[in-house]
Amino acid sequence: MYEKATSFTRDDRKRDLIEQFGRLLPAASVLHTEESLGPYECDGLTAYRQVPLVAVLPETVEQVQEVMRTCASLGVPVVARGAGTGLSGGALPLADGVLLSLAKFNRILEVDTVNRTARVQPGVRNLAISEHVSPLGLYYAPDPSSQIACSIGGNVAENAGGLHCLKYGLTVHNILELTVITADGERVAIGGGALDSPGYDLLALMTGSEGLLAVVVEVTVKLLPKPACAKVLLAAFADVESAGAAVGAIIAEGVLPAGLEMMDNFAIRATDDFCGAGYPTDAAAILLCELDGIEEEVEDQIATVRAILERCGATLVRVAHDEAERARFWAGRKAAFPAAGRLSPDYLCMDGTIPRRELPSVLKRMRALSDESGLRIMNVFHAGDGNLHPLILYDANAPGELELAERVGAQILELCVEVGGTITGEHGVGVEKIDQMCVQFASPELVQFQAVKAAFDPNGMLNPGKAVPTLQRCAEYGAMHVHGGKLPFAEIERF
Repeated sequence: MYEKATSFTRDDRKRDLIEQFGRLLPAASVLHTEESLGPYECDGLTAYRQVPLVAVLPETVEQVQEVMRTCASLGVPVVARGAGTGLSGGALPLADGVLLSLAKFNRILEVDTVNRTARVQPGVRNLAISEHVSPLGLYYAPDPSSQIACSIGGNVAENAGGLHCLKYGLTVHNILELTVITADGERVAIGGGALDSPGYDLLALMTGSEGLLAVVVEVTVKLLPKPACAKVLLAAFADVESAGAAVGAIIAEGVLPAGLEMMDNFAIRATDDFCGAGYPTDAAAILLCELDGIEEEVEDQIATVRAILERCGATLVRVAHDEAERARFWAGRKAAFPAAGRLSPDYLCMDGTIPRRELPSVLKRMRALSDESGLRIMNVFHAGDGNLHPLILYDANAPGELELAERVGAQILELCVEVGGTITGEHGVGVEKIDQMCVQFASPELVQFQAVKAAFDPNGMLNPGKAVPTLQRCAEYGAMHVHGGKLPFAEIERF
């Protein structure tokens, strides 16, 4: 580590970095004042903030390589950052580290209509890809709620999904090749132009690695033809459990919707008030089920799904009568997060995944957690693949409320593990869920995670302290649980 290799003070290190980066980058691309570093102190998990030592904004791959080589030679840790929309603290900087922003890598380099692919830089917005290729009758399938702002590089880092991931998959299913820069500045291509490439599946390993293994500087994504027909059913239910049971019944029937989303009454009312989505505000829960394909197939599936919904107790089933209403239904679902922001000074957006069959029981237990804690929980989630996104509302200015919200969030994640699920679906672990990694995985598994990290980054300089906990931390977390305590958020560890 840099601080062990020299006797410099923090200010000395900062001056040294500024001087060396000044030889590599334009002055405007090296940020070091308190005012210029402020915007980089956190990502979407605003409860945790840390100003980096220096931030750099390179514009070329060669500049990224030189930045990485400089940091490697000096033993300075690096945290890569995309648009900063992540919700797990994955882009939280280090006080003695460099924040590497890929914001200037924002160009779509090539579109191949024959092979239906696009080569893009990591700073390109998710939605911008579909907007660019729309005149060609194509689109990029993964569509996180933040797609208007989130970057494709960040999507790769977290393996983001979206409202249509049930049928079309996550980021890992929609990319073909990555160009990455290693911790020591080497440029490496992973994957290829074909649907499969020889050797180990390093493309899948890199996708969702949260910046721990390399820095992504180029992505080749798959493009899909726009479906000939797409229609949405909205179903209302008198209780949440019935809506959850309907999700499993639809999939069990052999129907694979393009999207299958669920919202509880709290979310329904909040979003309808926010954007006028046209939801039935008296419903305990609603399902949004989109079916796409050729028109005849879609019409047949609508009839099948309608019958299932009614059999499961739906009090209302409505098909969007035109494209404008379909867009309005989805706009309401995508507006759930900002809608929650109008109701509470702060909220934590959790991200766990469970087997679909467990939806009714888990929703019931989450309601009990809300009652016990006194904190309101708004439920919106990708019901089709069991990816929960409960929003825990709290006030950070009220003493103890942040800690209480974190405790409730931890209980929800550990409930997901208890019923056979996982602690994350698409937001990553970051710093938010690092203690729950100790619940999800045993020591031998964590050792293997650390070995993979060491194979790519032997000195632990890429995004240290994120995603993979030390065994000591897990031992302490387990001990705290045995004694009924709760570990506070600790200073970020180095790998």
